[in-house]
Amino acid sequence: MTRKKSKADSARITGSTTLTGTVVRNTGSAYTVRLDNGAETSCRVKGNFRIKGIRTTNPVAVGDRVTVAHAADDADYIIAVEPRRNYIIRRASNLSKESHILAANLDLAVLVASLKDPTTPTTFIDRFLATAEAYGVPAAIALNKCDTWDDDDRELADGIKYLYESIGYPVYIVSAKSGEGLDSFMENLRGKVTLFAGNSGVGKSSLINALVPGAELRTGAISDVHHTGMHTTTFSEMIPLPDGGDIIDIPGIRGFGTIDFEISEVSHYFPEIFRTGRGCRYSDCKHIDEPGCAVIPAVENHYISESRYASYLSILDEIRDPSKYRKPF
Repeated sequence: MTRKKSKADSARITGSTTLTGTVVRNTGSAYTVRLDNGAETSCRVKGNFRIKGIRTTNPVAVGDRVTVAHAADDADYIIAVEPRRNYIIRRASNLSKESHILAANLDLAVLVASLKDPTTPTTFIDRFLATAEAYGVPAAIALNKCDTWDDDDRELADGIKYLYESIGYPVYIVSAKSGEGLDSFMENLRGKVTLFAGNSGVGKSSLINALVPGAELRTGAISDVHHTGMHTTTFSEMIPLPDGGDIIDIPGIRGFGTIDFEISEVSHYFPEIFRTGRGCRYSDCKHIDEPGCAVIPAVENHYISESRYASYLSILDEIRDPSKYRKPF
């Protein structure tokens, strides 16, 4: 986003002074920190900090509260990260690393999804929501591109909305192009730090452009051959909302592998399975083939969605064989 520079932007951290602020941009090679005094400064991460017991592709994420110091080489460095109150994380695609933090210190995580061109798989939705549950982040779904839907699409969207709202997740039906649903959606973002995540091509950048005049994020076309999106956002950035709050925009995600889940805990991240599981004969029931399981009959009788149960099983399967996270969920 293009933003007019202020006098505060030119402020320097001098001498041995340390200041605190929030990471608002991560380009991979540098971080922009919005200092508490209003200035913004480009920072690097100290090498020893980068490798010190941190098994992620990014030891610092957008949304992190950090301490910054000016070094003898005339550069500003992030020297400490405050404890995060929450974050969204996924298994990294780089096999040499363990995980990738998408964003930290969130009030809300919105999964932007689309019904077609490209289709967002329900497994992807459920893995995102389960991760939000696991790491203490309230979550919602935005079904974008409703201006392109026919009657069958509308019926499918209504079904998705009913399913996830019955579990407890708000679902917003919106169109970045026509403006449908944007007013009520924006009302629920006001004053919050909100992550926008989703597959490439779901219209995440277009949606932000519609919500934030002047954002001017680059948008891309959909592949005619594969009906998938191409990455247009290349780095993570925090974008201020006009009436208060921020959106954290991140590059499109092609897969969502879960991380640090224990088999015994996965059902806790599916609220309807967890509630129903209280009626199982055994307290450690995995809801697969155990006698006296209350969840399996609930699935068979459609009290629990078959797609949600399939997503639950896919995570159990991934924990047993972590290499399966490379599938395009």
